[in-house]
Amino acid sequence: MTHTVLVTGVSRHVGARMASVLAADPDISRVIGVDTVPPPSLTRDGGISLGRTEFVRVDLRSPDIAQVIAAADIDTVVHMSLVSAPSRGAGRAVMKEHNVIGTMQLLGACQRSATVRRVVVRSTTAVYGSSPRDPAVFTEDQDLEPHDGPSHGYAKDAAEVEGYVRGFARRRPDMAVSLLRFANFMGPGVDSPLTRYFTQPVLPTVFGFDPRLQFVHEDDAIEVLRRMATEDHPGTYNVAGAGVLLLSQCARRAGRLSLPLFAPAFRLLGDAARRAGLVDYSPEQVRLMSHGRAVDCSRLEAELGWKPKFTTGAAFDDFLLSRGLHPLGGVRH
Repeated sequence: MTHTVLVTGVSRHVGARMASVLAADPDISRVIGVDTVPPPSLTRDGGISLGRTEFVRVDLRSPDIAQVIAAADIDTVVHMSLVSAPSRGAGRAVMKEHNVIGTMQLLGACQRSATVRRVVVRSTTAVYGSSPRDPAVFTEDQDLEPHDGPSHGYAKDAAEVEGYVRGFARRRPDMAVSLLRFANFMGPGVDSPLTRYFTQPVLPTVFGFDPRLQFVHEDDAIEVLRRMATEDHPGTYNVAGAGVLLLSQCARRAGRLSLPLFAPAFRLLGDAARRAGLVDYSPEQVRLMSHGRAVDCSRLEAELGWKPKFTTGAAFDDFLLSRGLHPLGGVRH
């Protein structure tokens, strides 16, 4: 039985959903959600109720997180608080501090704890990078330092975070440490640089490239996280819906026009859009839009005896429907 769970990042949609699902589990006696700001009133706008989740305002970069873990006798930690893009009020340096230093502090607190026995960390398939020399499909055993590995932004942060998680797992072999590399989230509640990109009236693309993309529906992501938080499945796992979509297929499904641009023009447009706060065309986003990425999820499916309900195409279609865009052919599960 899992007694007390700590969930980080509960002010954002997926973190809030995770806390809500765990709080509804009768086998979990207590759920504590932490973040730097309180969750929005999730009873408005058709949002999610956090149920009996107890919110504690804490910055993961501070030593206070250790006090929270010790005071509540936490036995399971679900770390959802990796930020994928800088906020308007804070720059890249603050984002990196939150992601990397915050994770270091959290893992340090877990290592010193006498009660924590299970740690689940959300990561991203972006750690594999995007390059013309990539394999057709990445597996979890792939070298994480390819010639064109992540050197910018969220992907670089995630790669650093994973290094600390692996070190932590070696130091505490008595704990079940699960590292989940998610493809890009899709679904009605997801707001990300990629979902904002697909809702533009015209989609800039990199001339001469039609990358393969993979998505994971938020419902499937939550189910994987729930399983990892309530069962012992140590290891590293890719998580994505079956299949891939070409960027051109995504544009057609969304009923959007594509605007092919040479890479330098795409980057200039991205810089302007980022400064205006419209869409984040980070260097890693440009690489993804050029070379794409696909991962193999057979390890996860074998471990859990489970497959995502939504394929990559169905996850994208469900996202489109939630935005009032009618995908060609409807939603396919």
